[in-house]
Amino acid sequence: MRLLLTLILSSYASFAAAQDIEALDQDGVVAMMRHALAPGTGDPGGFELRDCSTQRNLDARGRAQARRTGAALREAGIAFDKVWSSRWCRARDTAELMEMGKVIEQPALDSFFAGRGDREDQTAATLDLIQALPEQTRLLIVTHQVNITALTGRGVSSGEIIITRRGSDVLDVIGRHLIAP
Repeated sequence: MRLLLTLILSSYASFAAAQDIEALDQDGVVAMMRHALAPGTGDPGGFELRDCSTQRNLDARGRAQARRTGAALREAGIAFDKVWSSRWCRARDTAELMEMGKVIEQPALDSFFAGRGDREDQTAATLDLIQALPEQTRLLIVTHQVNITALTGRGVSSGEIIITRRGSDVLDVIGRHLIAP
């Protein structure tokens, strides 16, 4: 019975992921991805923004996850007009490894976990940046769990994409997509 339930749930998860990837193929979509797998929590003491050796970084599984996610999106015909990233190495590396377009660093997307930034100001700045884009722009954002949760009210796994559309002052969640590490 347990095996049958596992098969049913995994089939449903595969079906749901296939359906959600289709949600990315719309004008005006805002795809928010948590950086790929970077084991640990937060960043070590001595963190320096421009020195990746002082940060928590992607491991081999995270780098492979980022590449596979980008390949799956390209295979599905998904393209983005803009690709934005946090300046943290693990987010920027994820965006670059996906090969979805030129990566533009946006300071508002930097993590504010453990007091490293300002949740309210960065969330408002991110929404302003998004709203300033032409309505039809397809945007991929690679950032951190805390930023995505602040913007959507949803939790997010490493490498998972929360698919949204712009509402009046909010981002409406319309799907999710994850390629597990």
